Amino acid sequence: MSLTIENLKVTLQKKEILHGITLDIKEGEFISLLGKSGCGKTTLLKCIAGFLEVEEGNISIQGKSVMNVSPEKRGTVIVFQDLRLFPHMTVEKNIMFPMELRKVPKKIQKETVKKLLEDVQLVGFEKRKIREMSGGQMQRVAIARALAANPKVLLLDEAFSGLDENLRGEMRSLVKRLHEEWKITTILVTHDKREALQISDRIALMSEGEILQYDTPKRMFYYPSSKKVAEYFGEVNYIRGIVQKGKFVSELFSKEVDLPDGEYEAMIRPSSVKITENGKYKVTDSTFMGEIQEVNIQAGKQMLKSQVMNERVEKGDVVGIEISDKEISWFKSGEKDNETDYI
Repeated sequence: MSLTIENLKVTLQKKEILHGITLDIKEGEFISLLGKSGCGKTTLLKCIAGFLEVEEGNISIQGKSVMNVSPEKRGTVIVFQDLRLFPHMTVEKNIMFPMELRKVPKKIQKETVKKLLEDVQLVGFEKRKIREMSGGQMQRVAIARALAANPKVLLLDEAFSGLDENLRGEMRSLVKRLHEEWKITTILVTHDKREALQISDRIALMSEGEILQYDTPKRMFYYPSSKKVAEYFGEVNYIRGIVQKGKFVSELFSKEVDLPDGEYEAMIRPSSVKITENGKYKVTDSTFMGEIQEVNIQAGKQMLKSQVMNERVEKGDVVGIEISDKEISWFKSGEKDNETDYI
């Protein structure tokens, strides 16, 4: 189901938490609400679910406002970080619970539980008590129970945060596969930028109750709308130069651009700075990171950061550089960190 949020404002304890949030989510999309703790992600998720009072704005599902619809009738299901499973019940009973509330016939309940346990890879666990399950297994039960409610919109509030890195990876893959199979509009709250980049169709990056950018993972990473967005996703290089008559010129590279004349900074990711054998620039630092090396290079007046694969570059080496000019964001020098055009 499609979901539309328009100019949403929320005040808690006399403090405005959400400042006019607007989002348009297409049917079947997987969206991540990404940002640091306290930025308003979970507040927005609870508003969608109907658990918080909205001061101003509108939320629509499939074109119909749900502002006066109670949480249990909105067609949204939320999986909280603490899962909220019933420890005294079996896995089967936990998954059946939302179907019991809807008075689904017992035969269909049994068939649904069987299918869901296959989907979440827990066949044979029907009679196991929740307190006897591992953390990863409980996550799977919580997802199965949410799907058993047949939601229009699935809401995941930091659903993987309590797991170790390997289990998080497994759960990401599982949820993505279930999302594609069930074709449910899904919204994930996360503070893990890598998780959001890997799993999302689009990301809404939030800060202090506002959305900084709403875009596909690739565009948000390579073409951020502001320096704040750029730096959220890791280290960057800013190369100063001048645009004159449609050409950007700096001491390191030049490029034809469709920008007004003026002073600019070209934002380039370290992965777009390649190291070549012949050159005149000195490596000032090199850090081994396994498959990747992080390298600092003094290139004229510019200190560049590079990330290279399978290269043996040591501190003190003299190298050349090659800058990929395909993935560049342009920021006008001297302007505040507001949204800007990018190409």
